[in-house]
Amino acid sequence: MAELYVDGSYTGYSSLERMPVINPADGSEVDSVPLAGSTEVDQAVRSAHEAFPAWRDTPASRRGALLGEAAEAVMGAVDELASLLTAEQGKPLREARLEIRRFVHTLEHYVGLAKNIRGGYVPDLDEKTYGLIVRRPLGVIGAIVPWNFPTTLLGNKLGPALITGNTVVAKPAETTPLTTLRIAEIMHEAGIPAGVFNVVTGTGEEAGQALAEHPLVRKVAFTGSTPVGKKLMALASNDLKRVTLELGGSDPMIVCDDANLDRAASAASVGRFFNCGQACLAVKRVYVFESVADEFIEKLVGKAKRLRLGPGTKDGVMIGPLHTSRGRELVEEQVASAVDSGAKVLVGAKRPEGDGFERGNFYEPTLLLEPARDSRVATEEVFGPALPVWRVADMEEALELANGSIYGLGSSIWTRDLNRASEAAERIEAGYTWINSPQIVYDELPFGGWKQSGYGKEHGIEALDYYTETKSVVVRRSE
Repeated sequence: MAELYVDGSYTGYSSLERMPVINPADGSEVDSVPLAGSTEVDQAVRSAHEAFPAWRDTPASRRGALLGEAAEAVMGAVDELASLLTAEQGKPLREARLEIRRFVHTLEHYVGLAKNIRGGYVPDLDEKTYGLIVRRPLGVIGAIVPWNFPTTLLGNKLGPALITGNTVVAKPAETTPLTTLRIAEIMHEAGIPAGVFNVVTGTGEEAGQALAEHPLVRKVAFTGSTPVGKKLMALASNDLKRVTLELGGSDPMIVCDDANLDRAASAASVGRFFNCGQACLAVKRVYVFESVADEFIEKLVGKAKRLRLGPGTKDGVMIGPLHTSRGRELVEEQVASAVDSGAKVLVGAKRPEGDGFERGNFYEPTLLLEPARDSRVATEEVFGPALPVWRVADMEEALELANGSIYGLGSSIWTRDLNRASEAAERIEAGYTWINSPQIVYDELPFGGWKQSGYGKEHGIEALDYYTETKSVVVRRSE
């Protein structure tokens, strides 16, 4: 049975209630984990707090070397970790391997930035006086990570936190803790000191809140839904903790009349149905110019129909189950509401039939044409394999509809016209815009949402700013 990982070892709590970890493909129990509360969170935070001075004072180049060795060790266990991730999360093994590699790539990116953590020098503030700008780590970081990409989103927080000299207590989603626990063990065995990276398991209401409220936690880095992000921001405000929030999204895609429709349709299919549509950053609304709408829709329908659905461990499967039965029910409710509003079902909109599907949370890839523009699929975040498509007259209408959302995470436009592309890039209210490109996030570029999609930045060298404090030092030379 899995346990908490604190101070470099698994820590058992025989008196704690345990929660089963369920395989979404067949409902079987993979393992169980303790439901930590404030006492257990306090132990993990204090372990991180005690480890902080030594890790802070470790030269940045040495921290980078240790993190690089840890990343290499994780990569060496990619098959083991991918199997564990598929069992607890449900995604196909191919996607699980990609996710582990992505985690490693992110750590390696920050290893490369280890020697670029620098402050500044300001000469001649006054006679014989100059200034220094010093950057120092914050202390203990609370990293709260969701279930849809448990390792990728952990890496977004762990990389910049550790390389800048902070220590971390991670709280994975209660339904996907196993891969994170194993990664912590591997990284410690590879040389990350005890207490620098700890993992507590439990619910958001108990363990997550205790972590966010703990007085020794200096920052909360969270990925999840917008409503929970707002609650965490309020909790963090009690002690004026730093926060980074990567929240919900409803990314628009605009397909113009001069677009490469084959590539656009492929990007829409991958961007919506990867990970069974369970991603904050994903194509969730498509606006296509009327003159090419029929052709584009035909191509998109063809791609959706060719997606093979099944358990993540089965060869050739491209879409696994939704993570929970409640998640599937919510998508079904949103799709039913769209149909009631006048949407035409182009493909899907039902549970698959046949052997192997009855015990899992499976739902067919779904395309909806012209639901009401105030329907739930237009105004809410759809966290599953359902994509609405609307015809638009021109760029002005497309941009108006694209921005008509409380969210502003990602966006994309497909056009050969440089003027159109530039206009869209400037006017779309989102933290990321792809032009003629699938929705791939690059570690080299800062990433973060606008409006109710988040606060702060992950990725890029800019992420280091959110894990350090700056202070000004005035130096007056002696007479």
